[in-house]
Amino acid sequence: MGLSRQFQMLLMMNAVGNVIFIYIEIFVNFYIWQQGYRISDVAWFNLVLFAVWGVSFCGGAELCMRYSIRLLNALSACFGAVAFGMLSLLVLDNRLLWIACIAVPVGVMWGLFSTAQNLGISLAGKDGDKDFGHYFAILGAVIQVLNVTVPLASALVIMAFGYYGSFLLLLLFIAVMFVVSFFLPHISLKNLESPAERWIDNVLPKRVFFAKGMALWIPISLATGLFYQFQSIFKLLFTFSVTEDKLLIALLNTSYTVAVLVSLYFYRKLQFANRVWMLVGIVFITGGYLFILYPVAPLLIVSNILTTVGAYYFNVSYSAQQLELIHNLTAIQKARLLVWRECLICFSRCVMLLLILPVSEFQGTYFVLLLGISFASLFSIPILQGKMMQLFAGAQRTRSQKFHSS
Repeated sequence: MGLSRQFQMLLMMNAVGNVIFIYIEIFVNFYIWQQGYRISDVAWFNLVLFAVWGVSFCGGAELCMRYSIRLLNALSACFGAVAFGMLSLLVLDNRLLWIACIAVPVGVMWGLFSTAQNLGISLAGKDGDKDFGHYFAILGAVIQVLNVTVPLASALVIMAFGYYGSFLLLLLFIAVMFVVSFFLPHISLKNLESPAERWIDNVLPKRVFFAKGMALWIPISLATGLFYQFQSIFKLLFTFSVTEDKLLIALLNTSYTVAVLVSLYFYRKLQFANRVWMLVGIVFITGGYLFILYPVAPLLIVSNILTTVGAYYFNVSYSAQQLELIHNLTAIQKARLLVWRECLICFSRCVMLLLILPVSEFQGTYFVLLLGISFASLFSIPILQGKMMQLFAGAQRTRSQKFHSS
């Protein structure tokens, strides 16, 4: 059975958006790295980006109370055009200000796009449930294809036409994104609940994390941001430190994608419980972190492959457990939790990036200390999340018993 039209349009928007974000994640970061080969420059770019991303995500959720995801995606495309326009034309003597001026529109673009995608999928149509599995299966395949082709194609374009040529090409994709936004379904939070139930109202933790054990969502999200940010930024920096050849950087990123595809094969074949896959992910990540302690080029790439595989297994189980937890909540309750989670993760990502700013090399006591913080965060997540699910399940059983006894 094919996808419904609204899921087809959401899939098309997601695909076009991922082309742009894959390019930004690799080559905009690399472009900034090449300006001075400073870890702090890349950390500063990502710090500003994620700070703005969090604010934009909240703003996007509020906009979705009055307007549909069409507006969010159209605005996202507009800010994307501003970002690549600045990359092409903006010249400033102050390096940090120049980086911040680029990061701000990228952050707004990414935040609004993420809001539209998250809420759009979760609220898509009355027949959405039967299309979810099909949609995510196709989306997973599309993203893996893009993770292989976009870095390689981008590297070839940069080698042939320079960075400015690639910026112009990305502006073309942004134009496509803008046009597609007008064909998306009219999905919004408007009229789903009474005005008193807007997600922006009653957002204090005790109102959002209302069920027993759900307050643990806060430290889990904070730990997740610390771990993911350390892993993601040093995965890039280790790759950049090994070579300046853009095609080789693309090939290395392709190798990480191939590692994920192999991991996906085993994930589908073995079908372990989520908690088992989480432990498997931790084992791979631990192995990758050990290689970091001896930072030579071949071992840094091995580290990246191991942590990429580990992060894949970890993220699949982490996400599945949280989706299971909130499955029966209302749309507004999900929106509140989603905004809280993303803001907490953004906050802790920014904390980790602030800590990374003084780092100048992949060794030394301070670097090992940051590695230890990431390690501790990683190990705390399954413990806290397991406890949260246990408490939440116990509270549900208690409510069920009271209901039947009455």
